Order: sequence, then C-alpha cells, then structure tokens
Amino acid sequence: MLLEGKNLGFRYGRGEWIVKEIDISIKQGEVVGLVGPSGSGKTTLARLLAGYDKPQTGSVTCDGTPLTASGVQPVQLVFQHPEKAVNPRWRMRQTIREGWLPDSAFLHMLGIEEEWLDRWPNELSGGELQRFCVARALGPQTRFLIADEMTTMLDAITQAQIWHTVMDIAERRNLGILMISHEPSLIQRLCTRVIHWQGRSGE
Repeated sequence: MLLEGKNLGFRYGRGEWIVKEIDISIKQGEVVGLVGPSGSGKTTLARLLAGYDKPQTGSVTCDGTPLTASGVQPVQLVFQHPEKAVNPRWRMRQTIREGWLPDSAFLHMLGIEEEWLDRWPNELSGGELQRFCVARALGPQTRFLIADEMTTMLDAITQAQIWHTVMDIAERRNLGILMISHEPSLIQRLCTRVIHWQGRSGE
C-alpha cells in the first residue's frame, strides 16, 4: 500500500503558495522523517496528506484511491498541540470513541489510566491528552500515521514511552509513518528515510 501526493499545491485565497509542486510518497511499513525550517509548509503538507485540506493542484491517494472527507480514514494525523485536537465539551471516553473502541489492554499499552476516561480534557496534562490523541489515531482502519511534531511539547520520558509504543504497533501492523520533527536524534533513531524539506518544491 502506498500513500502518495502528486504535484501538490495549496494556498489561501490568492496569497503565496504554501505548498507548490510537491511530490511525496510513503510506503506501508516505512518510517519517513520530514525535517525543515519553521514556516515552510510542513504542517500544511501533513493536513493535505491526511485529507484535512484539499489541494488546489495535484492529488492525494492511498493505494491508488483518492482520500474522501467522510467515512473511515486509512490516514490519521496527530498534531503537536493535543488540546487543540479534542472537544473540550467531551469527556475523554467520548473523545476516544470518536475514532474507535480500544480495549483496556491497548489503552494500558499507551499509558492511559482507566480513571482518565471520565475526566474532561482540562483535567489532564499535555502528555496525558496526547496519549489519547495517539490512541484515537491508531484504530484498526489506520494504515498510515502522520505525526506532526507529535511529542515535541512533552518531556523526554513521555516522548520515549509514546514513541516506543507507536513503533511497536507500527511494526506489528505494518503501518507507514511520516514523522515531522525538529529533533535530529529522534529522526536518526527511528526513520528509514529522511526528506529534507525546503517548501514549495519537490523532495
């Protein structure tokens, strides 16, 4: 299976192109690192590949099929700031069920305590919230995970715990991962291929 973006272009209104003429592909089972300067369009690219935004030029396909805006999605995106990715009016049990219904063993593997399920988002730390976002993204339908600075805001111990679990799940389920990060050591340790992103041009 292949996640592929061809000739991708995106801008707001008639402003400058944030992404222009980009070709990128990720195979199922590989971990691709994406590194580049801040403000160069990496997050915009992530949103395009996950189907959050529609490219103005080009196309995104998963196994040759265009991504749709509804239904079960094979590509999941985890953002840098988990508090912006959850509904503050939902308890965490409802939040996690928005994606799928993981069992207790899966939640425990990601370090999620059962008692957290009945809490509101503002009652959890950033690391605890991000664990929920990762769990929600790793449903059985997921074939590709896009991690946009997924653990940048977390302490080193929490980063290591989350990535250890994610990589273990990815290996067992043959997931493809696009890892966007400013941390060279993390990229070097986990990625099988690295894209040095400049923005508005191809790989």
